[in-house]
Amino acid sequence: MPNPAMTVHLDDFDRKIVRALQEDGRMSVTNLAEKVGLSKTPCQIRLKRLIESGVIRGFRAVVDPARLGLDHIAFAEVKLSDTRESALRAFNEAVRRIPEVEECHMIASSFDYLLKVRTADIRRYRVVLGEAISNLPHVASTSTFVAMETIKDVGGG
Repeated sequence: MPNPAMTVHLDDFDRKIVRALQEDGRMSVTNLAEKVGLSKTPCQIRLKRLIESGVIRGFRAVVDPARLGLDHIAFAEVKLSDTRESALRAFNEAVRRIPEVEECHMIASSFDYLLKVRTADIRRYRVVLGEAISNLPHVASTSTFVAMETIKDVGGG
């Protein structure tokens, strides 16, 4: 397994491959090679190396959450009562098990974590907050900010 802290040296062709696949991850190797200016075999070798080194972590479908009935986004600030390493580990492990939490970031601020939570509506968010997030290990308090409109979402396609 690649070391996530290790920086991988990328040349211009590698960067072109990554950019092209970020735009269209379903592109065939033949089309990818053509787009980046390589023949098929060297492109395949580079692609394999980018995957094995962890630069490319995987491929997935980018879905429209609104079409799935999940267009309510809230950001929850979470303050912990204990920030020792064991408490942080317990929180991290537990928050990963809440499917409505799309992102969780440890923050250097007056609170400890920022969670991006996606639900069908404010009523469902209230349930997730009250029954799941507030019951995570060491949660002392939360504060919620509801997104009114998404202006830019790099991961959303």
